[in-house]
Amino acid sequence: MAPYRRPLAIALTAVAGALVAGALAAGLWGGSDGGLVVLGKVRGHLVAMGWGALVALIAAALTGLRQPMARIALAVAPAVLGVPVLLIGTLGALLSDEPKRTQDLAAPGNEGRRLVVERSYAMIDPVWDVYVHEGDGLLERRWAVGTFNGDAPANALGEAVWTGPDTIRMAIGDGTVHEVTLAPGGRPDRTVSAGW
Repeated sequence: MAPYRRPLAIALTAVAGALVAGALAAGLWGGSDGGLVVLGKVRGHLVAMGWGALVALIAAALTGLRQPMARIALAVAPAVLGVPVLLIGTLGALLSDEPKRTQDLAAPGNEGRRLVVERSYAMIDPVWDVYVHEGDGLLERRWAVGTFNGDAPANALGEAVWTGPDTIRMAIGDGTVHEVTLAPGGRPDRTVSAGW
């Protein structure tokens, strides 16, 4: 075996491990219920991370093994098992709509807290998701405050505003007004949903 091959195989395996660890961390701590915003962004790239880990593992197998049959077996096995799963994930990612941020308001008297509204689509129906972001940088957390499916105009989000440093008012198309109060860490006392 060439002297460079073993360290290269170890490095490629480490890259695959780092991608898998990053995907797991994003899955565990990147949600919208108090999850870290930076990991939530990583969570949007899980399919690409899966492809990267698979390629790195196959390259490690091809690079690090001496016997040709062992190389073939270890290169083919992940491809046969992983490619169908990753293709389905890729198709799902291509068909999903990337949310568009339509509002980002700082809380009155609390610069570290923001009200964020994102619009996306569920098939053809407009959907609004309302979040509170608390903190900044790598420790910024995200809390879900409301989700509104605009299939029927009565459930469409008409307004989301701060009424105080710890209070949010959301009005929907039928005139219903929802008030949500936030705890000191940013956690809402409830999550509002309409149209689901």
